[in-house]
Amino acid sequence: MTPATKAAAKKAPPGRVGGVRPSQLMYTFGVGAMVDLPNFSVIVAGLDDWKTDWASEVVEERLLAAIRADQGLDLGHVSALQAAPWLEESRNPFEEWARTGVPVIPFPRWMRCTVCNLLTTVDAGLLELVPSPFRPDQVRYAHKNCSKGRGKPPSVVPARFVVACQNGHIDEFPWVEFTHRTTGGTCPATHWRLEARDIGAGARSTEMLVSCVPCGAKVVMTAAFGENATAILPRCRGRHAHLRQFDADGCTQQVRPMLLGASNAWFPATRTVLSIPVSADSLEQTVAECWPTLDAADAPVTSPEMLAFALKAVPDLKRLAGFDPAAVWAAIETRRAGIAETGEETDLLGPEWTVFVTPHQAPESRDFRLGPPAQPPGFAELTVVPAERLREVVALCGFTRVDGPDSGVAADVEGVVRYGPLARKQVNWVPAAEVRGEGVFVRLHEDAVRAWESSVAGGDHLEALREAHQEWRRRRGLTDVNAGWPGERYVLLHSLSHALVNELALECGYSVASIRERIYAREADDPAKAMAGVLLYTAAPDSEGTLGGLVALAEPDEFARALGAALERAKLCSSDPLCSSHVPGEADPVLHAAACHSCLFLPETSCERGNRYLDRTTMVETLAEVGIAFPFSP
Repeated sequence: MTPATKAAAKKAPPGRVGGVRPSQLMYTFGVGAMVDLPNFSVIVAGLDDWKTDWASEVVEERLLAAIRADQGLDLGHVSALQAAPWLEESRNPFEEWARTGVPVIPFPRWMRCTVCNLLTTVDAGLLELVPSPFRPDQVRYAHKNCSKGRGKPPSVVPARFVVACQNGHIDEFPWVEFTHRTTGGTCPATHWRLEARDIGAGARSTEMLVSCVPCGAKVVMTAAFGENATAILPRCRGRHAHLRQFDADGCTQQVRPMLLGASNAWFPATRTVLSIPVSADSLEQTVAECWPTLDAADAPVTSPEMLAFALKAVPDLKRLAGFDPAAVWAAIETRRAGIAETGEETDLLGPEWTVFVTPHQAPESRDFRLGPPAQPPGFAELTVVPAERLREVVALCGFTRVDGPDSGVAADVEGVVRYGPLARKQVNWVPAAEVRGEGVFVRLHEDAVRAWESSVAGGDHLEALREAHQEWRRRRGLTDVNAGWPGERYVLLHSLSHALVNELALECGYSVASIRERIYAREADDPAKAMAGVLLYTAAPDSEGTLGGLVALAEPDEFARALGAALERAKLCSSDPLCSSHVPGEADPVLHAAACHSCLFLPETSCERGNRYLDRTTMVETLAEVGIAFPFSP
């Protein structure tokens, strides 16, 4: 590094401090979530601070309409889905690309010196940010003028604890008040000075002693997690750290202490949809794919003359150059008129089901293609359809803390928890990500499902799961305890989905966490409107999710072998007989029966219901239950 470059580095504003995948911004590190970097921790800022100049629009009209129509989300004003801002990297870390991305804020702002154990904030003037333009992973805060440091200033690490509440608030741990709890929360000395050091063997995160040097007050962090913690910790201040503001009305909740990086500090509220071709006509489909450019907010195509110029000058419209310009303009006007007349639609699964059950009639596009249906030998009650190309679009619509909502299409528990805001002021867009992959669609024949439902209706085993669902809602203060019960067919399909994911992952080349499920379960008097199917698919932002390993298993003989192995494996769990005999009840308030981490549970990124409503006795006979399994006939 030359001296001139060193001077430029000192004057340059803070640049990148890390990187995440677009899909991680939806499921793991979205707005309001904490990201644990190598040397400190940050929280993803609200949408007001995002630099949308370099953000591309994600087009998916069905998803956008469903978000606007969902009253539980309160996003009727949203008019666009946008990807995260991004610019292609270059070798120069001082160019615009290094300052383009998702903004983050240091949080928690309390830091501990690794040498002298000083506990202070980044705003106290004792710490300095040490940038590293060429190595973002080495960006750190250092304790300047450390009394025990030798040589360069020692690094500091983020404080280990924060506090949060069920209303979506998150705040700094009240270190000063907690340490001086016996003196009214204030230090008797003129100025407080806190130190934090591990005690004992340090095997537990709460084995940390916090002391005030001037007054001698001391406290062990175990007290914050004990039975009297609510009496020690204050009420929530209503702070949204990612928005750098407090709620005007405050908050009445009691804060809860959390470890930095705790899994219950942030839960995403997402909506997901699969892109379905709008038409079998190639011109109409191409116009739909080019619609963000044709109807851009700053320069929409409003005349045939403008279209003729755009087809020559805009690279994104080169695909339309092979069509007759008059036909292209007619298709544009037709689509624009259709969008204006379209009502809001919240059913995300119905149109997808219609396409999957009629694969011969399904239109194709570069992002969607189905193979011919087939019946696996020995399994007359189901049909398999290979999904050779898929495009998934997911939008982040909010988040919760402490208690999480069901993600994705399972949006029947609105009102149980309060969503945290994505921005300080109302914005007309929400972040979204699109990924491409492949999959296998499995359809159970409706007559077989209806016959099974009649045979198990009113049975004690599944009735206990229904009662557990009612108790789950009752504990959350909901009056309609029966609302949201997915039904026996959903339990069957969900359990079958998990068993297949675990089995297919052994052979397809993808990990279990890389395979997702989408359950189509709907009861209806008209068999033509009922749904009973499962889509297992991969979704990755690059070619990793389209290598063909999963769709190859949709071949009838291969799938029959995999399904047979999955059912055989489900008969016995390594946790039996405890797993097979498990029945939810008041003493065990969970929403699953015969299922556990050893047999049916999947990672959070794979399951759309958080491993709820699972019971392998609906698929096979177990050590504890016989006579209620769906009659698969291998």
